[in-house]
Amino acid sequence: MSETTLPASRVASAASVNARGRSRGARVSLTALQIVLGLFYAIASALPKLIAHPSAAETFDKLGWGHTGMYIIGALELAGGIALLIPLLDSVAAMALSALMVGAFIANITAIHGPYAATPLILVLPLALIAWARRSHTTELLRLVRRRA
Repeated sequence: MSETTLPASRVASAASVNARGRSRGARVSLTALQIVLGLFYAIASALPKLIAHPSAAETFDKLGWGHTGMYIIGALELAGGIALLIPLLDSVAAMALSALMVGAFIANITAIHGPYAATPLILVLPLALIAWARRSHTTELLRLVRRRA
């Protein structure tokens, strides 16, 4: 074999890696994670707040935020969940939802004292991965915004 040719197995593996060095499997896994988290935030997290489910209302009453705070947080989670599914907005959405989850953790620790206080911090980990892996989308979004300004 000459120095200019690659074995067939290396050619196939090189073809499955994109310009940023991520394999097709990694891109598919990241997209699946975004879909799962987007649906989680839109359906499982935002929907109970937006329909004023009694469990959500009770939690926000404990915080002293009432229905207004519940609807605002629900709307933010719904917007973030939808934005996770839009390629240009996914990184920004992941960062915004991470900030929201840090706030939820602080609220859980200081006011609610619930058994699931660590859940928001656990959700920050995959959101941080999405924000980092899709950071080029943030750069592209900034470029588009600057061009329109």
